[in-house]
Amino acid sequence: MAAMLARAGARAKRSGSGLPLRSVLAGHGPFFSSEAATTPAPAAAVDDGAVAATGEEDGDDLRGRIFRLGLAKRSATAALEKWSGEGRAAPAAELRRIARDLSRVRRYKHALEVADWMKTHHESDLSESDYGMRIDLITKVFGASAAEDFFEKLPPGAKSLEAYTALLHSYARSKMTDKAERLFERMKDANLSMDVLVYNEMMTLYISVGELDKVQVMAQELKRQNVYPDLFTYNLRVSAAAASMDLEGFKGILNEMAKDPNSKEGWTLYQKLAAIYVEASQLVGSGNSLVEAEAKISQREWITYDFLIILHTGLGNRERIKDIWKSMLMTSQRMTSRNYICVLSSYLMCGQLKDAGEIVDHWQRSKGPEFDISACNRLLDALLNSGLTDAADSFRELMLQKSCILTNRATVAE
Repeated sequence: MAAMLARAGARAKRSGSGLPLRSVLAGHGPFFSSEAATTPAPAAAVDDGAVAATGEEDGDDLRGRIFRLGLAKRSATAALEKWSGEGRAAPAAELRRIARDLSRVRRYKHALEVADWMKTHHESDLSESDYGMRIDLITKVFGASAAEDFFEKLPPGAKSLEAYTALLHSYARSKMTDKAERLFERMKDANLSMDVLVYNEMMTLYISVGELDKVQVMAQELKRQNVYPDLFTYNLRVSAAAASMDLEGFKGILNEMAKDPNSKEGWTLYQKLAAIYVEASQLVGSGNSLVEAEAKISQREWITYDFLIILHTGLGNRERIKDIWKSMLMTSQRMTSRNYICVLSSYLMCGQLKDAGEIVDHWQRSKGPEFDISACNRLLDALLNSGLTDAADSFRELMLQKSCILTNRATVAE
């Protein structure tokens, strides 16, 4: 399964539907479509409604002209030259916006052509983020090696944190661990003021290649450098701990989150949901391991998907839960009871009973795994133990409508 971080806070949440794990975790690219880790994505064609879909009218403006090109083989450069030849202005700010909008709808070739034209005609107006965007687009159109060549040819003053991070993401999405590690060391040697995204990129890479022990090493490095973790950082760490079946480490990270002075309201929901998930799905069993030796990598990635759902629940991104769930259903991997419990608990915590009901329906129709009433009972117990009586009552009522009677431990004890 292909593995999944754009710049800072809101940038880390950028995503388009259907992305695999690496893109989703990263939030890179126009998080949440299937991407081949080593193959650049082709530029997507758009129909006649593409311009309207992006919020623009059909007037004869520069953006409309470029979006109406549609097919990747048509040249955005030629359209820009024609526009300029008509004596019309194409300021850097507008070109920047067009390139980003094209990237969001996966028109990477046209976006790169716009970015290239901007460099040729407005080089003095380029920002650090412009170079980062260009490296990202080169990766998507031509691959990581081409992005590396472009980066190395940049003048020293243009090799900013943005440019370094874009190249690091290029290596990470291509699972080039050695190159990513060497670049990370170069960034430290260059005395760059590295932000949390850099560390998140490295953690994401290590999860994607199964080197889970290095996630904790990177977390310790982050602390030594006095870089504040964000919710994505904690999500990556608990994902690694869960995939390693390290229950004590898992609990320790949740406790660390609770004591973080920079924690926000969503973090509390994330912590609570993560604890409920582990209790309800029996992530760590007393006897048989839940991870077969030959299936470790796929299980690790599945667990990371689960915590990604929990992450976006904590962030309040309800639509992202649906997007990730759809991505999971589109893969060839076999769904697990744990996956159903994860998305079901997230919907219950968000008060989305209709969506929760649809998950139950899907699970009941499933042959692999078969519907597990005991897992639902554990979920009810976990909700009650966390003091979420309203969610527990809603769940109990929902299951009655599905002809399932739930029993919690307290009821059985009576």
